[in-house]
Formats: sequence, structure tokens, C-alpha cells
Amino acid sequence: MRLTKSFFRREVAPILLTLLLVTAARSSFADHYYVPSGSMENTLFAGDRVFVDKTAYGWRLPYTKIDLVAGAHPQPGEVAVFDSPRDGILLIKRIVAVGGQVVSLHDGHLFVDGQSLAPNGAGNEELFASRVAELNLADGGGPEINRLVIPPGKLLAIGDHRGNSLDARYWGLIDERELYGRAVAVYYRKGDGFVWKPL
Repeated sequence: MRLTKSFFRREVAPILLTLLLVTAARSSFADHYYVPSGSMENTLFAGDRVFVDKTAYGWRLPYTKIDLVAGAHPQPGEVAVFDSPRDGILLIKRIVAVGGQVVSLHDGHLFVDGQSLAPNGAGNEELFASRVAELNLADGGGPEINRLVIPPGKLLAIGDHRGNSLDARYWGLIDERELYGRAVAVYYRKGDGFVWKPL
């Protein structure tokens, strides 16, 4: 069958346009992320599917890192998606500190600007304003941090499974502009099916 111009305009072009718009929307507005490992336990588990708001930190030209509209600055406690500075693999970690803050990490527990984030200085939870991180310290606290000053425009991102997370303690700080988006909620969890667990 020979493709004519009218057949292409009527049948093929609308399908191609729809595909282009859908992929552009995923690139610029919202997407989902499949959690591949347990590095964010007990907040996220391997196999979780997470809804990601790609407009949270700015609206970008599709398929680029060019901002068209400025967004909010990342806040400590938010869970974000970004490329690993080490190998470019897409990661999901918690932003634990932003530019201007001083961070220490001892025995898996964070201290920001000299204050412990754990209620009563112990336990497996940390409070970031209105967000609660549910830590997994079963494998210890991992590498420690001693009074690290975060430069402006940079972020410290680490996993909630402190003894089993390949994170900024290994590959360093990330630039604020490298964030793809903010993880909003778990929408699917193995064993539970479809859920909506805000992060």
C-alpha cells in the first residue's frame, strides 16, 4: 500500500503528534520513577513506583535543562530525582541539607546547624519541618560527615537506609539545577497494590 500525503495527514500525523505531546509532557511536567533498591528504606522500598512532579523546581524546555519558568528551591527533607554525578544513573534520595547549612552525620543520625533531627536525639525517625524520614539503621550508619558546609546552589542528598546507600557521601554534593523533580508520593507498592503514600 502506497502512503499518500492525505493518508499521512489524516492517519499518521495525529498519532505522531500525540506521541510527541505525551513524551514532552513526561519530560517537562510529571513522570514516575521505579525504585530499584532499598537505599531509601524505610521510606521507599525496592519495587515502589513513585509519582514525580517535574515542575516543582522549575518548568523546563522538553528534553533539556533549560528553565522556562523558575520553580521553588529544594527544601531539606524533600525526596528528589536526579542523575548520579558518578555515572549518570537516575537516582532518588532525600535532600538533607541545602546551601548555607552545616551538616554532621554520626551513627546514621543527622545534625544540621548543630541541631539533631531525631526527636530526643535518638530513634529511627528524623524531622525535617513537616516531613518525617523513617530511617533504616539495621546496617549501621554508613560513612560519617563532620561539619560539612554546603555551598550556595549545592545540595546534600543521602538515603534513609544510612548503612546501605550509595549517595553523596561517596560522590559528593549535587548542583540544585541537576534535579529532575520532587517525588510526591508512592502510588504502587508490592503487596499493597495501588496506594497513595505522600512523601
